Amino acid sequence: MHRVAAIGPTPHADVVQAWVDAGLHADMDWYTRTLDVRLDPRLRDPEARSVLVLAMDHAVTVPPDPGGLTGRVARYAWGRDYHNLIGKRLKGLRRDLREAGVANWGGVDTAPIVERAWAAASGLGYTGRNGVQIVPAHGSWMLLAVLFLDAVLEPDKPLTRDHCGACTRCLPACPTDAFVGPRVLDANRCIAYWTIESQDLPPLDLLDGFGRWVFGCDVCQEVCPHNAAAADGIEADFAPRHAWLDLEDLLRTDDDALMARFIGTPLRRPGAAGLKRNALIVLGNTPDPRAARVAAIGLEHADPVVRAAAVWARARHGQVPDRSPGDEDVVRNTWHTACDEAVSPVTTG
Repeated sequence: MHRVAAIGPTPHADVVQAWVDAGLHADMDWYTRTLDVRLDPRLRDPEARSVLVLAMDHAVTVPPDPGGLTGRVARYAWGRDYHNLIGKRLKGLRRDLREAGVANWGGVDTAPIVERAWAAASGLGYTGRNGVQIVPAHGSWMLLAVLFLDAVLEPDKPLTRDHCGACTRCLPACPTDAFVGPRVLDANRCIAYWTIESQDLPPLDLLDGFGRWVFGCDVCQEVCPHNAAAADGIEADFAPRHAWLDLEDLLRTDDDALMARFIGTPLRRPGAAGLKRNALIVLGNTPDPRAARVAAIGLEHADPVVRAAAVWARARHGQVPDRSPGDEDVVRNTWHTACDEAVSPVTTG
């Protein structure tokens, strides 16, 4: 699936700038380091004349819930890393274009590009109220790639109608109230940001909302009516090999072995410590009586963030160090002081 847009400043660049100025990108400094090119790709290539937008469907049916001490993974990360899958094909396309005399640059979610803005400008889809690009009759389970070409192509027309209509169900559905308003996401409150991008401890007041999400979050897409009839994608590489993760296995597996297991998948992004922190948050949210025992594994981890998450998870099950169960002050203090590398591993009383 592809469409073409005319070159120019990034559509709605002022909205992107305002989003950054408001600090809604959290601490994703990689985004702001290249903000000038994101807002106007001509700064990187003044000869660019057209924008080629490509999309690949990754809709796959959610496998049955295995129950027990397991955590959910966002749909795009169930199989092979899309950066590798799409990137390989994009590399071939770019080579063919160069051989045809068309200089180009771009990428799939790694280059300084606001992909969704260009997808909307090309008419491939439109930006839904959840900020995700929605393709009418196909839904939003789409992975985008963008190429800037030094050739003039006939641009496609953007969609002129807001296909969300009066629907707003994605906004209140967010478990952590991360939407400031329609199409404006505060990454500081987003489960995907905290479980994938950040290496820190999430704010305590958000943790209930994490539920069973151990990597990413799909809630705002799952409730979207445009995705109700989405058919399974045709790419076998997106098959759900890692739709659910065993939390005890995550915690017991050596960090290096854990990263080796997920080679070629997006699950390596948060690192072993990040995955174990996430697993502990899910354990803190599960009513299973085994959760406190399993969470204790995290108390021995070298990373103080993991240890602090283990303390929180056990406290949720009444296992508060040296105090009566439910003493929130102890949990809060431990949560922050355990970030100091000088703090000894936390033990329970």
